[in-house]
Amino acid sequence: MEILRNAIRCNLCGNVIESEYRHDMRWCECGAVAVDGGHSYLKRSFVHSPKDYTELSEVVYTDEELAEQARLQEDLREEAAR
Repeated sequence: MEILRNAIRCNLCGNVIESEYRHDMRWCECGAVAVDGGHSYLKRSFVHSPKDYTELSEVVYTDEELAEQARLQEDLREEAAR
């Protein structure tokens, strides 16, 4: 997975916050939500609820990652059918 943009919008104060590099934790103005990880990882923090933010990140998955995800979903469907 390649992270093109690591950002969220706080649903309480409306701030759009973006982490630009690894360990670059950014909090919104009201202190309710934070984003971290830059282009290395996606981490979200919140004081009250995960419903307090809207995801704005952009990621690209490799063909291998998409194929693995499809295999996992098929395995889950087969297991549920038993």
